[in-house]
Amino acid sequence: MAVPKSKQSKSRTNKRFANYKAQAPQLVECPHCHEQKEAHRVCKNCGYYDGKEVVAQKDAKN
Repeated sequence: MAVPKSKQSKSRTNKRFANYKAQAPQLVECPHCHEQKEAHRVCKNCGYYDGKEVVAQKDAKN
């Protein structure tokens, strides 16, 4: 059975996680309404994705 010969130090263990950083979401301009939206997602403002309306927007009057 594989058993470590000696204990690995905390600093050596923690070096694996030193370069992990959370990233801000990538924002792009919606080609339909020109609002900022996340890449490869439906636009929350107009409901369009890939030139097609995929989410129907409710009227503000009703």
